Amino acid sequence: MKGRTDNPQDRGCLVGISFFILGLGTLLPWNFFMTASLYFQGRLNTTEWSNGTVVIQKEYYFNNWMTLLSQLPLLLFTLLNSFLYQRISETLRIAGSLVFILLLFIFTAVLVKVPMEQEQFFSVTMATIWFINSFGAVVQGSLFGLVGQLPQRYSAIFMSGQGLAGTFAAIAMLLAIASEADSETAALGYFITPCVGTLITLFSYLLLPRLEFAQFFLNRSSNYEQGTADKLLKGSSAVENGKGNSHANGAASGGEASAGDPAESNADGTKQAFLSLEAAEQGQPKALVWDVFKKIWVMAFCVTFVFTVTLSVFPAVTVDVQTSYPGNWERFFVSVCCFLVFNVNDWLGRTVTTWIQWPRKESRLFPILVVSRIVFVPLLMLCNVQKRSYLPVYFSHDLVFTVIMSLFSLSSGYFVCLSMSYAPQLVEPKDAETAGALMTFFLALGLSIGASLSFPLRALV
Repeated sequence: MKGRTDNPQDRGCLVGISFFILGLGTLLPWNFFMTASLYFQGRLNTTEWSNGTVVIQKEYYFNNWMTLLSQLPLLLFTLLNSFLYQRISETLRIAGSLVFILLLFIFTAVLVKVPMEQEQFFSVTMATIWFINSFGAVVQGSLFGLVGQLPQRYSAIFMSGQGLAGTFAAIAMLLAIASEADSETAALGYFITPCVGTLITLFSYLLLPRLEFAQFFLNRSSNYEQGTADKLLKGSSAVENGKGNSHANGAASGGEASAGDPAESNADGTKQAFLSLEAAEQGQPKALVWDVFKKIWVMAFCVTFVFTVTLSVFPAVTVDVQTSYPGNWERFFVSVCCFLVFNVNDWLGRTVTTWIQWPRKESRLFPILVVSRIVFVPLLMLCNVQKRSYLPVYFSHDLVFTVIMSLFSLSSGYFVCLSMSYAPQLVEPKDAETAGALMTFFLALGLSIGASLSFPLRALV
């Protein structure tokens, strides 16, 4: 029986497009709630009068709490997903979570038209943020494991989609602000947009099993077990008995399993596939989690540190920067110079890693550059953040703030994507999934630490 000599092709780039949309969909919840901070602050900070005097309003610190309650469930449910992974099917975890996210977005859109007391609205919104990001964490963790089974460039495509989610949300907010509709109608249209986006994400996931290219990689291990186990057993038995035809049998079975690997010649691919599959048939175990961690700890530190720095000031500090040119521009300043600039450059930073990977994963310069990003924390705190109590304003001009934000976000996306891509390359192929799961945990850990630090850093300004 002759094995395949080539892999199926990603016709029309449908698999790549699907994973790009899936990446975008995983971060839609976080980005749409974050970008809508002006809407939420408007509902929470309304002025009330009593007997001709202004009633002192409670300070809700919405941006800080939103950031924290978005990232804590990401950390908790990333851990929980490690247990759900073996007990709940992938389809139920991903499709089921996307359905709940869709329902929560619909609820948020309906809430725009429902009058509520500020305290009640704050509590309901925080609960919605917690649950919507809990389901989002399950989706993200599951999809990282899924895309890890495909060639490496699909991981970059997936993360590029994640980077574009913020740009998508920022543009939606700009359109809502620029529209002539009243604030309620504009907010309603804004929150209907992620409902449509989540539906498209769900359809993209359900399309994957119907694409031959995705099937080839996602079902490869099960196909191997069904199609080559008997041949490998016969081949290894022949080797043990010293029969001369063992090499022929081994090459035939290995050729079927490894056909189409573009990175190796047919002969080398056959030999490597036979050896690796024979080892798997003999029950070679995966490395312990601690052993994998010892190989990727530098990358784990890097992704944690990058997100710690990023979330410590964005958006809790940066969203309160005010323009030095009051007027009509003031309505658009935060949406453009804070959210749009950040998300466009974060996406560019992630995307450029498709062509540039510097420093290399073995370089000591890599973690040094990651740590050097801490300089952005004081730089952003010294911009025109209002209200402020302690620090002076050194960078009041809009252009200076925009340049700092551009470099801040570009470096964030670049180093995150490199860290996540490098980690699986530092371990054996059989341990790549474990490395990916560990990196997802440390990514969530960095987000949570950064969100926690946003409270004291905002208070220091």
